[in-house]
Amino acid sequence: MICCSGVTRSAKDGQPSTNIKLLPEEALFKSEPEPHWFGNEPNPTMGQRQGWSNTNWLKSRFHFNFAEYSHGPSSFGVLRVMNDDLVQPMRGFGTHPHRDMEIITFIVDGQLTHKDSMGTEETIGRGSIQFMTAGTGIRHSEHNLQPRTPLRFIQMWVVARRKGLRPNCGSMMGDEMAVASRRDQWAQVVSDVESPVPAPVQINQDCNMFVTELSSDSSAPLFDLQDGRQAYMLCLEGTVAIRGDEGGKQVRLRRHDAAELIDGLMLELVAGPEGAFILLVEMSR
Repeated sequence: MICCSGVTRSAKDGQPSTNIKLLPEEALFKSEPEPHWFGNEPNPTMGQRQGWSNTNWLKSRFHFNFAEYSHGPSSFGVLRVMNDDLVQPMRGFGTHPHRDMEIITFIVDGQLTHKDSMGTEETIGRGSIQFMTAGTGIRHSEHNLQPRTPLRFIQMWVVARRKGLRPNCGSMMGDEMAVASRRDQWAQVVSDVESPVPAPVQINQDCNMFVTELSSDSSAPLFDLQDGRQAYMLCLEGTVAIRGDEGGKQVRLRRHDAAELIDGLMLELVAGPEGAFILLVEMSR
């Protein structure tokens, strides 16, 4: 059995490697805050919720302790926050501050409109990334300004290499070239500013992010998670089987499931019949 926070699931092919720990969606904390907490109007009545996919304006799945949740893990390595947010039409997060964190926001579906105190204002869609070095302080807002389409994004906070950095922000577009780069292969989208291998997004920490969008029943190239390294994987969409031990045992992830991966693994991913969209954050142990 694979266990996490009291939730179990059987692996079809037997006991998985101890270097792969499943964190099923059922174990994640679900947050649905009051609309006024972030400057939103009250939720509309049932008959007025055109295009809404949830009864509340926000449904957020917390992977680590955050806001009102304090009974889970505080982090995974330098990954301090991973929130899987579903924001309904014409709702969002009003202006609020950040500091001393590297903030990476990956858009899964819909359109995110970002504004910040450095003068940035943009709207980005699926596969795009908005990033900030909060450093000495930055303020921003995030909204779904689409009238009938929900927005889903993954927001990650990575502990910066040092405090007091100069604030910075930017984005990577999820255009046709980005889609092609991740189709049935790993695309590195985030790297360390000190790395000799630059990615479209660079942050101030020894931390890398990769994505792959797998076709039906296809597999990604092997991913070499080297000794002394670890990774946190999230299944954004679809289903995927992970094999990373010599015995060939598998761990299966569905939409919203995650997995902790520890060093010395040659990861093999095989998508289910509906394909899979996978995000992986890799870092030092």
